[in-house]
Amino acid sequence: MKKIFRYITLSIIGLTASCNDDYLEHYPLAELTPENYFRNAQELESYTNAFYNQLPDALDIHYYNPHQADDEARNTLPDEFRGTRITPGDGGGWSWGALRRINIYLEHSHQCTDEQARLLYDGIARFFRAYFYFDKVVRFGDVPWYESALGVDDEGLQKPRDSREFVFEKMLEDIDFAIEHGRQEKSAQLITRWTALALKSRMCLFEGTFRKYHGLDNWEEMLQECVKASEELMDAGVYSIYTSDPNTAYQELFIAEDAIVDEMILARQYTENIPLVHSANFYTLSASFGRPGMQKSVVDSYLMKDGSRFTDLPGYKTMQFYEETRDRDPRMQQTIRTPGYKRIGSDQASVPDFATCVTGYQYVKYVLSAQYDAGRNTNDMPIFRYAEVLLNYAEAKAELGALTQTDIDRSIKLLRDRVDMPNLDVNAANADPDTYLVSEYPNVSTGADKGVILEIRRERRIELVREGHRYRDLMRWKEGQRLAEPFYGMYFPGAGAYDLDQNGTIDLVLYEGSAPAPVPGRQYQRLGELVLEHGLNGGRIVNLPDITKTWDEDKDYLYPIPLDELLLNQNLTQNPGWAE
Repeated sequence: MKKIFRYITLSIIGLTASCNDDYLEHYPLAELTPENYFRNAQELESYTNAFYNQLPDALDIHYYNPHQADDEARNTLPDEFRGTRITPGDGGGWSWGALRRINIYLEHSHQCTDEQARLLYDGIARFFRAYFYFDKVVRFGDVPWYESALGVDDEGLQKPRDSREFVFEKMLEDIDFAIEHGRQEKSAQLITRWTALALKSRMCLFEGTFRKYHGLDNWEEMLQECVKASEELMDAGVYSIYTSDPNTAYQELFIAEDAIVDEMILARQYTENIPLVHSANFYTLSASFGRPGMQKSVVDSYLMKDGSRFTDLPGYKTMQFYEETRDRDPRMQQTIRTPGYKRIGSDQASVPDFATCVTGYQYVKYVLSAQYDAGRNTNDMPIFRYAEVLLNYAEAKAELGALTQTDIDRSIKLLRDRVDMPNLDVNAANADPDTYLVSEYPNVSTGADKGVILEIRRERRIELVREGHRYRDLMRWKEGQRLAEPFYGMYFPGAGAYDLDQNGTIDLVLYEGSAPAPVPGRQYQRLGELVLEHGLNGGRIVNLPDITKTWDEDKDYLYPIPLDELLLNQNLTQNPGWAE
């Protein structure tokens, strides 16, 4: 039975502290004012526990639609993909309550005379301030920097936006402090020195590549900071890539009841004992919540088992499900249903269910046995894992033009070794850049490292799929136009009966007109309701063909500031292209 980790206990305490935030903001009772709180390690710990509520939950990680970007198709589209975002009156992510609580803590923590405890919890607070501002910079670009808790009449509330360069320098000060004073013991539930290094690796890769591809200055410095943080974590030898059977190891990471601490640097914990559960099974397998499915472009990106490129094969565009899933990178069969798939706890092979998956490429990542289907998942969810740090390291080095085969051998190779895949060859990749990836990422910088940059992007997409990274990746690479392209699913030549797993039994019937007499065990889809790109002449499944998607290169990489905020603070300016 799953044990209650300390993080769960702290989260509950944190929720309680969060409910009592008003006592630290409005001071209704003299005995609860900041001046006579923050006196000892227990009070510092209790207050900082509330900061953990900033971390993403399971829905943010595996389901929140914009995060999955062009990796995933559903029967709905968010405004970001449709080009229908408008400037909101209020809300819109422009919220500062979490920052105020952090700054209240940092203004008063000196009241604790236990210096060791104060430095530890100050480091946690500054981790979360960097984390808070990372989200704001990604979303809005320039934002006001506040390092004190302002009152309602404070003149600081009327300050203009600070440049993202200034804000990022302040974030680096915070995260470096968190690294210096963080816990040395690794924990998948608590912020540690290693969590801080992972955040620094992530945020510096984002900022470095965003600046590079959006034409801003000092991108090299940010990428060098990413390399430095990644190397420090790698050299410490505290984490490793989890391995077991190459045909199951990758999937095991995401179905584990308790986060596998070999690789999971930080995870969101779930347990039935409180209860604190999530709905990955339900959202993945229900017909009621978007019917999510992997997009065809991701399937095409997986390499063959021998390391060769699937998209180099003749006729790859018209391969059907059984053929296209044979002899591929084992991570494919551990991420989506492929022929022979058996659900956990079942001896019966299952093909994709088109009633619950719009593309036919149905996820198995995070999916547990049927007993958890009614919204009762208890598998922990990844927030930071070592694999991401290795990918950050390799990408930053490649974008700097400093990547060597040795760098690949200590990063990408470890991910491929897990699933018994051949290593990435730097010279071969650069000598022959994949034309398919070139078409996927037209903005990749030309130069000697173009081929390996593309291959690292492939690796990142495959390794981190459905972990909430893809939207930000497209934003920093200036590849947002991918969101305006059609999303596709499986290829079918037209109406007919299909044995998807080639076991001698018909699994799916695509038909025109009236439905045929049903046969038990078969799925039925009417052409026209399930749309193929060439109509009755076949093609890939087209997701939401009647919805027009657009992307505005001049404005859509940043979100708009709400109109009410512009009225309240006349010194704020709106992001380019958004209505004032």
